[in-house]
Amino acid sequence: MKTIDIDIRGQICPSCLLLTLKELNLNSAAVRAGHTEIVVTTDDRQATTTIPVTVERMGFRSTVVRMDDGYLVRIFSNT
Repeated sequence: MKTIDIDIRGQICPSCLLLTLKELNLNSAAVRAGHTEIVVTTDDRQATTTIPVTVERMGFRSTVVRMDDGYLVRIFSNT
């Protein structure tokens, strides 16, 4: 499985969402096929809501994990 890491610490929404969607759109076929996942590192708490809600509406799954210095949002196939 390929992992695409996006470190957007220091950014605030909507920039966090837009940067994530740009990467997801570039790799959506691979993510849908289950070959790739996207892991976003952010320190913007709002992104932990906006990113998962948006990608789940697009048919993907996501998880959010709290870390000491921020959050990890994992985006992956719904299958």
